[in-house]
Amino acid sequence: MITVLEDMRDSVRDEGIHRAGEILKKGGLVAFPTETVYGLGADALDAGASAKIYQAKGRPSDNPLIVHIADWEAIEKITKERPWQARRLSEAFWPGPLTMILKKSDAVPYATTGGLDTVAVRMPDNPIALALIRAGGGYIAAPSANTSGRPSPTTAQHVAEDLDGEIDMIIDGGPVSIGLESTIVDLTEETPTILRPGFISQEMLQEVIGSVEMDRGLIAADSSVRPKAPGMKYRHYAPRAPLFIVEGERQKVQEKINTLTSAEHEKGRTPGVIATDETSGSYTHALVESIGSRADERSIAQHLYAILREFDRLEVSVIYSESFETPQMGPAIMNRLMKAAGHQVIHV
Repeated sequence: MITVLEDMRDSVRDEGIHRAGEILKKGGLVAFPTETVYGLGADALDAGASAKIYQAKGRPSDNPLIVHIADWEAIEKITKERPWQARRLSEAFWPGPLTMILKKSDAVPYATTGGLDTVAVRMPDNPIALALIRAGGGYIAAPSANTSGRPSPTTAQHVAEDLDGEIDMIIDGGPVSIGLESTIVDLTEETPTILRPGFISQEMLQEVIGSVEMDRGLIAADSSVRPKAPGMKYRHYAPRAPLFIVEGERQKVQEKINTLTSAEHEKGRTPGVIATDETSGSYTHALVESIGSRADERSIAQHLYAILREFDRLEVSVIYSESFETPQMGPAIMNRLMKAAGHQVIHV
């Protein structure tokens, strides 16, 4: 059931938030908008409620959940220690698309942390999300509101495609503003380390707290190491058709993709191509979707998951994508594309 709360009268909106909060307090599941993607929320301090998230998504139980809070003071209950970097980063980027990993307190069940002694925490930059967190008790565990492994949802309709009938409520707050999951930085190591890139870049973090490392396995193939952050171990964001990333000089990339799509066309199949506004007219024998402009990297991030879902709807046989090396969000965009493609890359 989708409840639309975008652009509604305050009284109607407040009633919807209150109803959703009561569902959470009773151990139910509510999908809600954030600035990054739609989240599937449950009471983070209720082990049974967190277990319902894993069941609804078909998510591996060792893949930790992010705890969403609405006030800095809330972090004290769920963490054992808060290094100085945590306060500095919260002042710079919260509310916003940054998740911090800290040592967990006994208040957080292992069902929420995937069995780890650390907890991932963030404060989303979305008024509906913040109101819901407060209405639901102050602590909401929320991964992306999709079937595990599928492209993340950036609209309430995407949530319904995967989870309608499986959860108690879907709050429609309109399209999200960023479109990629939050940056995750681990503050339990000697040097803060980015475990998942996002809108907040390594350079932005370093300006606030000094040295920050990038986990070496982010763009490379996944290891068998137990995940310390959401999405580190498992394949994510995958469309139904095989996805290949074609990397190299732009003209050679276009030529290679056209060769590949022509071969598919000759076999009577319909391939898809992920291009940009600058290149979408260069491809033949394929269904071409522009992800946005290379001059506006945020548009690329916003449209990535929606395009992967659109190709599912169009039932293409295979998808070929350009690569996107952009200044701030390039690592995040390519991290998600690599996972969606299962690290299938064609170099030209």
